[in-house]
Amino acid sequence: MGGAGRRRIAAAFVRAAFVRARLCVRVRLCARSSLCIPGAVATVSPQSSRAAHPGSRGKNTLALHTKLRTKQTAPETVGVAGSDGERPETETALLAVRDLRVRFTQGKRQVHAVNGISYDLRAGRSLAIIGESGSGKTVSCRAVMGLLPPSATVTGSVRLGGDELVGLSEKALSRYRGAGVAMVFQDPARSLNPTMRIGPQVAEAVRAHLPVSRKDARDRAVHLLQRVRVPAAARRYLDYPHQLSGGMRQRVMIAIALACDPKLLIADEATTGLDVTTQAQIMELLLELQSQTNMALILVSHDLGLAASYVDEVIVMYGGRAVEQASTSELFANVRMPYTQALLHAIPRLGRPAHEVLPVVEGRPPDLSHLPAGCAFAPRCDRADDTCRTTTPQLEDPTGGTHRFACWHPCDEPVAVG
Repeated sequence: MGGAGRRRIAAAFVRAAFVRARLCVRVRLCARSSLCIPGAVATVSPQSSRAAHPGSRGKNTLALHTKLRTKQTAPETVGVAGSDGERPETETALLAVRDLRVRFTQGKRQVHAVNGISYDLRAGRSLAIIGESGSGKTVSCRAVMGLLPPSATVTGSVRLGGDELVGLSEKALSRYRGAGVAMVFQDPARSLNPTMRIGPQVAEAVRAHLPVSRKDARDRAVHLLQRVRVPAAARRYLDYPHQLSGGMRQRVMIAIALACDPKLLIADEATTGLDVTTQAQIMELLLELQSQTNMALILVSHDLGLAASYVDEVIVMYGGRAVEQASTSELFANVRMPYTQALLHAIPRLGRPAHEVLPVVEGRPPDLSHLPAGCAFAPRCDRADDTCRTTTPQLEDPTGGTHRFACWHPCDEPVAVG
């Protein structure tokens, strides 16, 4: 056999090993939630991960297992607003959002990106905002940060630690960014300055918010890089972004966000574009940092599997509105909104036959500048009738509980994936 043939065989073995590694990690993630297991009902079972992998005793894995066990055994207290928009008096929310609306004006055209979302989030708790592209997830979080362009009009209320943020000037908002709330942006390759070394970029974030010297800022930056587990942090301090992998660049972005130990961290698609192994590492890192600092965490994602595995509460958005909202265990055990059900059915599963067409949510998201009358999901929903097409359902729990959904004909049966 010639040299070219041996190289092809070696490459085939490498590809096979890579595929096996990805499948093993995916099985570990799916063990925390039955969402990806063929024929299983969509319920959350965090302890199954520990049972399925009794030999996993690494520091990071053990910390994640501890977090998940705590979430399951602790009493469920969902930070949702009441139907009248008022926060229950027994709740002490770090972040309280009420009837948040965002409208973009482009000439005579108005885009209603967010249409009245409300929620509470306490310190040490985590919230996932899930939905398709264009559903309003990122815009709602940027409104909390005050990072929208001048064409945006924001109304409603956003209170961080009791202080109102909506309507504040840029100078006033800068006092809350960093120590109050920070954000990990979606694409680190675009968010990091490619002409600047990573260490000075972290140090710049430190000096922007803290009155420290250049040397102290450098020491703080190296400490932050070590904290997010960048190997050889002191040496990597002088690396450029292009010298790092995607996962390492994301760790640098997290280090920048943690520069002032924020009370609230918003992770906007923090794992998008990363391989499944790196996704798990980034999520374990975020949970470990959250447990160390008791910060609140908002995870913006398309991935319901991540939400099922890592957060306390889930909000599903569609057409700029929250269409389902509940604690993680309640939502995945008892899906009520057909849109959420369609997203769950679209999750790939390991047992699917090769070359089979993947399930999709038929149709397209609505045009936010011309929202249809009634339920925005009605044109794509097989349960829709004339009431759905003419009257907008309110986000509420008919039983008076905390599992709220906006649907005239909710799902009643358990959701089997696949």
